[in-house]
Amino acid sequence: MGGTGTLKAVLFDRDGTLVVDVPYNGDPQLVRPMDGALSALEKVRRAGLATGVVTNQSGVARGLLTLEQMHSVNQRVEQVLGPFDVWEFCPHGPDDRCHCRKPEPEMILAACLALGITPGEAAFVGDIGADMKAAAAAGARAVLVPTSVTRREEIEAASSVAEDLGHAVELLLSGALDEQDAPV
Repeated sequence: MGGTGTLKAVLFDRDGTLVVDVPYNGDPQLVRPMDGALSALEKVRRAGLATGVVTNQSGVARGLLTLEQMHSVNQRVEQVLGPFDVWEFCPHGPDDRCHCRKPEPEMILAACLALGITPGEAAFVGDIGADMKAAAAAGARAVLVPTSVTRREEIEAASSVAEDLGHAVELLLSGALDEQDAPV
């Protein structure tokens, strides 16, 4: 398992990775990009790679925001950061026992299917352990970009850790993670 193919896409977690995490955000006006997010995405796009967003949105299941509000926030993310080739979201809560919610791999697998690539040709960048577990389970490269909410054990368990989004993209574009193996 792991990134054994040529990198063709970089998928990103939304909240805490691409945009500042506003818990259960249903207001597009609260969308603020993480430092360096636009620059990092521009580098990925200039390299000819597809981009995508893979995000858990349990606020929908919890009744804290509607699907329409979530889609409005996603549209604002695209206005601020440019278009993404694929969006995958899980509207379920942690107790719903769905198969799509990270750390399950289903959203990453669905994004790869939509892009016409194998998971080994994708990378996933996120800010918590569930993101890294989903990438490993899918067979994609994984890069953790820690924030203040990332737990120490998640950082220690990650196969690749970047100081910020720009550094994560540098690692991916340089080929440094091409032979990254999923944790055993």
